Amino acid sequence: MSKIGSGKKEQLVIGKEIFVPYLSEDKIQKRVKEMGEEISKDYKGRTPVFIGVLNGAFIFLTDLIRNISTDCEIDFFKLSSYGDAKISSGNVTLLKELNCDVEGRDIIIVEDIVDSGLSIRFIENLMQQHKPASMRVASLLVKPDSLRYKVKIHYIGFNIPSKFVIGYGLDYAQKYRNLRTIYALHE
Repeated sequence: MSKIGSGKKEQLVIGKEIFVPYLSEDKIQKRVKEMGEEISKDYKGRTPVFIGVLNGAFIFLTDLIRNISTDCEIDFFKLSSYGDAKISSGNVTLLKELNCDVEGRDIIIVEDIVDSGLSIRFIENLMQQHKPASMRVASLLVKPDSLRYKVKIHYIGFNIPSKFVIGYGLDYAQKYRNLRTIYALHE
């Protein structure tokens, strides 16, 4: 990876592909703070369990819970549907199960991005077996034009077009999650 330019003109070159800044760190942090305040208001006096979907959601979840003012717990799922590809394989595999009991609890599934909706549908079906009191979904990014499954996302950071994006937890072949800005593949 090499960087060309600075500031808003900065580009990332990865192999033969060029990525351009799409969402700045400031814009992301402002929206995550707003989402945290909204969730705190909705769950005032309750103790929801935030369930992050690894690996992508860990950075978003970390920043989100720093903006939660009510008591909460945290756990993680690990799913696989992409591997090293830019497009989902269409199959979801559960690689890590929950460590906590969510029966009768309020849970909030935290995703980095909802693309087709396949992973959320998989989690909804899985969670029905655990009988939570309620389940909501928070996602930093949603691609409405790419949704193939009817899923409800209760807390949305940003609706984006069907672009391939990296940074802030989003990867390309398991790399670039550490970028503070979200970059989009230049078309």
